[in-house]
Amino acid sequence: MNMFKRVALSALLLLTGAVAFAAPAQSGAPLTVGGSFSSKVTNNQTVVFDQQTREAEIAALNARLKNKDFAGTVRRINELTARNFLDQRFYLLLAIAYDGLHQYEDVIYSAGEAIAVAPQDPRPYIMRAQAYLRTGDYERSRIDVEKALRLNPQSQLALRVKKELDGKTRAKTPARPVSAGAGVRQNSEQTPQWLILYFVVIVLAIAIFVYLRYEDVFRRGPKTAFNRKEVEVKEQYDFLRQIGEGGMGKVYEAYDRVLKRKVAIKRVRPELVRSAYVREQFLAEARMVALLRHPCIVEIYTVIESESSLYLVFEYVDGQTLETRLDIDGRIPFSEAKRIFDYVCRGLHYAHSQDIIHCDLKPGNIMIKEDGTAKVMDFGVAKRAMDGNTGARTVAGTPAYMAPEQQKGFMRKQSDVYSLALCLYEALVGQVPWSVKGFDIATKRVYPPSRLAPGIPKEVDKLLEDALREDPRERIQSIDEFWSRLNAIQPLPEENLEQTHY
Repeated sequence: MNMFKRVALSALLLLTGAVAFAAPAQSGAPLTVGGSFSSKVTNNQTVVFDQQTREAEIAALNARLKNKDFAGTVRRINELTARNFLDQRFYLLLAIAYDGLHQYEDVIYSAGEAIAVAPQDPRPYIMRAQAYLRTGDYERSRIDVEKALRLNPQSQLALRVKKELDGKTRAKTPARPVSAGAGVRQNSEQTPQWLILYFVVIVLAIAIFVYLRYEDVFRRGPKTAFNRKEVEVKEQYDFLRQIGEGGMGKVYEAYDRVLKRKVAIKRVRPELVRSAYVREQFLAEARMVALLRHPCIVEIYTVIESESSLYLVFEYVDGQTLETRLDIDGRIPFSEAKRIFDYVCRGLHYAHSQDIIHCDLKPGNIMIKEDGTAKVMDFGVAKRAMDGNTGARTVAGTPAYMAPEQQKGFMRKQSDVYSLALCLYEALVGQVPWSVKGFDIATKRVYPPSRLAPGIPKEVDKLLEDALREDPRERIQSIDEFWSRLNAIQPLPEENLEQTHY
């Protein structure tokens, strides 16, 4: 078999090399990254818009488009997104506005974002197909317009785009008159047999190459789709080294060959997504979290599904986790902890404004960058906040940092406040409250941190006591309140990390 493989591959190289001069090289279309959402970050509190306000803004934007105020539409959406007013419908509206401005690269980008959040809506496929048609990319245009027609076969706009595309790509071969006396001569000038044989050999060589290249796929039978996904993950990403491991899986530093950047990839443990229901639920939550865009939150780029697992591709951040920092230094001074948790509060405040609860906040999920700023990462078990007092019902998170109601399967925004307070306590003292000598397990009363280590203002004791109350209704009610109280506490003149009292 090995000899057969070598002979077949050699034949392929010789045959394909013979025709290489006849096939002009085609350079791939450059990857265009565009978009209109503002990346400007302000320190003002995020404005939360109710449904009525959202519908009013969408109606106003549609009115602008109807009046052909395309530039005004783009400008208004940028203003709204700069204030953290986000709506999935903005992508489609942007695509329509850019089409009116004849900015087809931006149409392609915005329509692609619209497809990502609403893959069953035929309209963004039509907008992108039309933009590809205008830029001369007929192959991609045909793929999108056919997808739109599968979703809505009656779409008149899609049919018009297809008709125009067919008109541009249809081969026009004018008929030539053939005289009776030339018929015998033309038959004799038909394709010579050697050329037919040549193409047969080429096709055979390609078939042999495909078989040898994907021999394992042919032998595995019906599981080919997911197996290809596994291959595609490793073809696009170079896995450089393992940088972490947790209850959900292992995290790797990797390099994205397509976008030429470092990424962090978490491979979710197979047993967590073995059930089709759990897998779909996990994917839905990952898509929800991927919509979060904030400088204090590690961004999820994409989710790749394979047969045996799921891959979450994250933004790569240079630095160390708070957990690693505490393993090295034991604890950190209040002035530095205050600065780090200022960034943490900003990220959580934004997530809560989008009705998303982290559910697994702990020192290992707080990344400290080399410049001293911090980002919250790993919204892997995040949940959408529910209306009313029941909260999102499921048990998820790390037990040592879970609020009492979270351990019973009830998660609220106040659950994140509880976990945040535990992280601050551990950062200042070096231990969680439950492991400190003197902790009263009967009353679950937290031992004041200012008595355990020097340099901690007494106001911190009251802040953590209020944030760690058993009853979530008596607890600090929001990240914003916790954040404001923490900012109001001034560091003591001197801090000595060498002395502790436990």
